[in-house]
Amino acid sequence: MSIAARVRAFITSNFYVADQSALAESDSLLDKGIVDSTGVLEIVAFLEKEFGMAVDDSEILPENLDSIANIAAYVGRKQG
Repeated sequence: MSIAARVRAFITSNFYVADQSALAESDSLLDKGIVDSTGVLEIVAFLEKEFGMAVDDSEILPENLDSIANIAAYVGRKQG
């Protein structure tokens, strides 16, 4: 399963997503009200456990964590 698919599965099973098929990989999770600040921390915990990586506080930014596409790209960069 791809990184994006694993992230999508986590988000749709742990947060309320009204129409999962309408959630594009580029949609802002914050702007759509799917994730709040606490949810971002849950995503960070998921990434650290699922992908065995450390997320520095300075990396908790919308550019890294505000959409499925951004999260997948961020994980890809961290994995080298």
